[in-house]
Amino acid sequence: MSDIQWRKASYSDQNESNCVELAQRDDTAILLRESDEPHTVIATTPAALRALTRAARAGRFDQLSR
Repeated sequence: MSDIQWRKASYSDQNESNCVELAQRDDTAILLRESDEPHTVIATTPAALRALTRAARAGRFDQLSR
């Protein structure tokens, strides 16, 4: 996976090591990883990532941080 271009959020300090990074492998796979654990990668579909993002924005995971 060394040829994959990982991206962090634009507001994230590029030197930080505690960010979620995203990459697109092809039209069917989105890759996610924690920047301080770069060898642990999760692959998902664009549709599943959109659903996760919508749920997070709607507050469906707020109880996890309590």
